[in-house]
Amino acid sequence: MNISIGLWLIIIVGGLAGILSSLYVVVSLFGTLGFKIYRKCKFGISLFQ
Repeated sequence: MNISIGLWLIIIVGGLAGILSSLYVVVSLFGTLGFKIYRKCKFGISLFQ
């Protein structure tokens, strides 16, 4: 299996893009939930607004 350096770069960049976008979705999900719970506790605002 002889894969050129250009193909390795494409594989690595694509893999990193997938990992980073998945991490962003997970972090933003928990960040949004945390912010909504904080507003609920501090201001009594509904979780669904």
